[in-house]
Parts: sequence; C-alpha cells; structure tokens
Amino acid sequence: MSSTQQSSSTKKQTLFIASLIILWYSSNIGVLLLNKFLLSNYGFRFPIFLTMCHMSACAFLSYVSIVFMKLVPLQPIKSRPQFLKIATLSVVFCGSVVGGNISLRYLPVSFNQAVGATTPFFTALFAYFMTFKREAWVTYGALVPVVAGVVIASGGEPGFHWFGFIMCLSATAARAFKSVLQGILLSSEGEKLNSMNLLLYMSPIAVLVLVPAVLIMEPNVLEVILSLGKQHRYMWLLLFINSTMAYSANLSNFLVTKHTSALTLQ
Repeated sequence: MSSTQQSSSTKKQTLFIASLIILWYSSNIGVLLLNKFLLSNYGFRFPIFLTMCHMSACAFLSYVSIVFMKLVPLQPIKSRPQFLKIATLSVVFCGSVVGGNISLRYLPVSFNQAVGATTPFFTALFAYFMTFKREAWVTYGALVPVVAGVVIASGGEPGFHWFGFIMCLSATAARAFKSVLQGILLSSEGEKLNSMNLLLYMSPIAVLVLVPAVLIMEPNVLEVILSLGKQHRYMWLLLFINSTMAYSANLSNFLVTKHTSALTLQ
C-alpha cells in the first residue's frame, strides 16, 4: 500500500471515530437531560423502570437491526464463560444506570457530571487489575487533578446530598468496570463480538434483572405512569424518544470502546 493510500485510510478511520464520538456525546447529553426532565420535573419518579424501558428498547432495536435489517450478521455465544461475562456486564450496567438515575433525584446535573469525571481513574484501576494493562505514568498523573477537583467541588456544592453522592460515585465505579469488561468482549480474540450483537445479548438479561427490582422497589409504577400519561399527553412520546436515544448512546458507547479503548472512552 502506498503512503498516499495509507494517509487516506488513516483520515477515513479518524473521521469515522470522530463521528462515533460526536454521536455518543449527542446521545448521552439527550438521554441525560430527558432523564432529569422526566425524573425531576415531570413527576416520573421511577428510575429503575426508566432503565428497564431503555434496555427493552435496546433489545428490540438490536433484534430488528440484526434479524430484519441485517445490518450485521448474527453471532452466536461461543461458550459458557462468554455468556457469564455478558451476564456480568448486564448486571453491572444496570447498577451503573440505576445508580446514576437515582442520584439525579438528589444532585444537580452539573455536579452529577463532575463526579462522573472520575470515571477514568476507576477505569485505569480496573484495567490494571483485570487485564494487567499498565498506562504511562503521565497518564496516571493526569488523573490526579481530576479526582482532586471533584473533592474540592464536593465541599463547595450547595446542592450536595450524601446519599445522592454515594449513588453517583457507585454508578461511576460501575461504569468504569463495565467499560473494561465490554472492551474485553469487543476486542479480545477469544471473545470478540460486534457491538450490536453484544447489545442484543446484554439487553434482555438486563431487563430480566430489572423486572424484580421494579416490582419490589417501584410496585405502583404502572398505576402512576398511566395517570401521568393522561395528565401529560406528551409523556409517552418523551419516554419513546428517551428510550430510542438510550439505544443510540449504548451502541455508540460500544463502538467507541471497540475502536479506541476503555480508558480512551472515559
């Protein structure tokens, strides 16, 4: 391959990854703002059920994209250990999203995102213990002011709430663990799945995990949601858009992880 062809290929790859990152940013911002709007301003106080809606949309849209639209070939699960990793990813993902949604009930979006900025620290930690991958010391050094900044911000935040902070920090750690585990499933030779197939297998397991949690912790959810739907005629449309954007956010998250790395993602 000539240097001109290599340069063209590199530019295309860079443009593709940049497009994925823009999609991921846009989807995440949309989901976050709609989550906050539904949970805090709309009277929709059911973060676990909201997460279940997100994962149901991911399962349905992934199935349609693979089976009917044939955007990518269907990949079977190769082994029991691979299935256990996907199941673990689903459980950790549920914990991270539910924890983040619960924290939004107690913390402002801005402070929630400030705490979320410590995700690279946890990602580097988990990546080292799970894959024995060591980054350059300058990378670890760059994480120190981020963590220090969150500590300072926590002390001066007027809307600080201990329970909300603990849930947000737990969600951040779970999100980092999820990034490392999904990186293994998407990139390692023995496990490699494409992003859409991983989302297809992960989402139904997440829904199964969330159903009992909804029944135990949010038992009156259907009654209240039907009542809210009658009062606010656009609620169902917002919930649909929110769930569709969650699919886009999760899929682009996997794609960015696959084409970069877990730490780069964070």
